[in-house]
Amino acid sequence: MTQFTDFGLAQPVLRALEEAGYHTPTPIQAQAIRPAMEGRDLCGIAQTGTGKTAAFALPILHRLSLEKRHAPRRGCRVLVLSPTRELANQIADSFSDYGKYLPLTNTVVFGGVTIGRQERALAPGVDILVATPGRLIDLIERRSLTLEGVEILVLDEADQMLDLGFIHALKRIVRLLPAKRQSLFFSATMPKNIAGLADQYLRDPVQVAVTPIATTAERVEQQVIFAHTGAKQALLAHILRDPKIERVLVFTRTKHGADRVVRGLEKVGTAASAIHGNKSQPQRERALAAFKDGACRVLVATDIAARGIDVEAVSHVVNFDLPNVPESYVHRIGRTARAGADGLAISFCNDEERAYLRDIERLTRQKIAVAPFPADFVAPSRQEAAEIAQAEERRPETRGQRPSGRPGQARPGQGFGGRPAQGRPSGNRSAEPGRGFGRPQDSRVQEARGARPQGERPRPEHAPGERPRQTGNNRPLGGGEGRAIGWLDRSPRS
Repeated sequence: MTQFTDFGLAQPVLRALEEAGYHTPTPIQAQAIRPAMEGRDLCGIAQTGTGKTAAFALPILHRLSLEKRHAPRRGCRVLVLSPTRELANQIADSFSDYGKYLPLTNTVVFGGVTIGRQERALAPGVDILVATPGRLIDLIERRSLTLEGVEILVLDEADQMLDLGFIHALKRIVRLLPAKRQSLFFSATMPKNIAGLADQYLRDPVQVAVTPIATTAERVEQQVIFAHTGAKQALLAHILRDPKIERVLVFTRTKHGADRVVRGLEKVGTAASAIHGNKSQPQRERALAAFKDGACRVLVATDIAARGIDVEAVSHVVNFDLPNVPESYVHRIGRTARAGADGLAISFCNDEERAYLRDIERLTRQKIAVAPFPADFVAPSRQEAAEIAQAEERRPETRGQRPSGRPGQARPGQGFGGRPAQGRPSGNRSAEPGRGFGRPQDSRVQEARGARPQGERPRPEHAPGERPRQTGNNRPLGGGEGRAIGWLDRSPRS
């Protein structure tokens, strides 16, 4: 069986892996690390939760350790593009963890926070820059960043990047990169537009696909329950009474739908939290922290909000609404059955969603088993459900649903939760001197945190809300792709 020691990785990288208890690579890592170390372009396809982050982070750290040179001022040697903020945080966390014994610097930039702090972090140059496309372009336009010195480009979650409308931003960014570079593309699915992008930007790439394209996690049991719209809330509440459900992630199609599900669960005494683009950064961090530590076992999320969530022991995923994009189903149920564990994905399907179900089954090339209502569940009639829905529509807005300030408008200079606080050095919780990435005295390691102001309409190249993930140290390296929430903001407001 292949071990990390078989690749010839730099000793500081192996030391970090050894301390974390990581010994055996996952399939995507076993196939991708060696060609990436050799400088080959690569297109890697693997479902979420299989360790794609380490598959590119480890060979990149190895190569940078061998080629000691200073990053150009206002530039970077490695550029990693991510579709969402928390996924960017998670990637930066992974680089920090695996490279903590290397004298390298990294930072992460995204929209919604004060750009000046990010400009100061980039001024001396950084070895590794993790960014969302929108803020990257903002920095380039302000002449605070140049891409002329990029040696390695990584595009993570490429399918999601295109789903969010980043294609024009990507094309603009790639035009600014040196023609001579290494490019690494990673994706959970391989739609035609991703294949076209790879053909355009990769040179003689190594193709790595560890699972059939667009398949779902093998260890996830999948069920669908046919229920009219008005019965879904009662059905969810009934299912969640089962104490065996340790930690469940519930997906809705809309932000308001997520809030309605949370209110419905709270009415029957089930604690739940929602995470979506209308929530402030502190609200999202609190919800994820409670979900991670078990204080709240139900997290309701939209598709975009859940990108990057990697929380241990998610036993169940419930699709309250089926996604209208079938690839999203693959991403959703990949939140469970991680690190070799089993999981159960339950989908509610009403009459209007049957077409979505057919699209999902066509994409995944498998039939989802139909499950009946639980034996002791009495579904509300359509009339009863309609009356409940009408009462909900008449419900006045409650305090706390919208961040402070006038509706649709953030206070000047603030993100969702107020004044953005200073980030802290990545990946080094003890902040000991001489720990490479974690050196607190190096301003280049500082990272901004925050969120897009509530009233700001996302431009096509900006992610409409971006999210977190987490892993424990004592599971296989591929069991997740980094940390969950990244570095929480705890600095005082001033």
